[in-house]
Amino acid sequence: MPNSKNSTQQLAKAYADRGDPNGWFEAFYTRAEGDIHNVYWADLKPNPSLVDWIEKHSPLVGKRAITIGCGLGDDAEVLMRHGCRVIAFDISPSAIAMCRQRYPESTVDYRVADLFNHPAEWQRGFDLVYECNTIQILMGESRARALEAIADLAAPGGDIIVSCRSRNKGEQVDAFPLALERDEIDGFRRTGLSERSFLAYDDDQDPPVPHFFAVYQRPPERCSDRPSAQP
Repeated sequence: MPNSKNSTQQLAKAYADRGDPNGWFEAFYTRAEGDIHNVYWADLKPNPSLVDWIEKHSPLVGKRAITIGCGLGDDAEVLMRHGCRVIAFDISPSAIAMCRQRYPESTVDYRVADLFNHPAEWQRGFDLVYECNTIQILMGESRARALEAIADLAAPGGDIIVSCRSRNKGEQVDAFPLALERDEIDGFRRTGLSERSFLAYDDDQDPPVPHFFAVYQRPPERCSDRPSAQP
């Protein structure tokens, strides 16, 4: 069966009903059979809002960056081209295989990993964390867990960039993917991050789709937070 929005909704529901709400990702990418054009949601180019942010905040040379649910790798690659040392991960082995096939010479470290069970050394280990449209395709309590897990990847002083579809409170509650309300994305602030910038905008699709593009920062480490030297 080819991938489409309707078939993806059915696939996600089937896995949720069997108690494996995140298992559908690999099934989706397996259906694509290595053809990037069968990943209907992929733009096959970097997120323009991310590109704008990078251009305003370069140089990024040497920064440790990670992309969440990297899909087909376009955003990871643009971060790499601007000098970041990038880890890009997805829960789907087939998605990671497609990234490696698209970019065989890339220095991006593409990995199969689970946001909820990632390597311990990733915790608060990155200067730049990029999240695009992962939370919106999760269901139930996985959404809040994902937000907290994403926030915990940022090192002291590190930035978290969040790009997602948005909706007004109480609207489209049965939609899939389920766009984020303002109160939901504000969960990043409730984890202790500060909001550096926030943009609500409509994209250029017909009809336009509302989005959020926000940047959060983990407070820099204070001298008093560091362990004192032993006598």
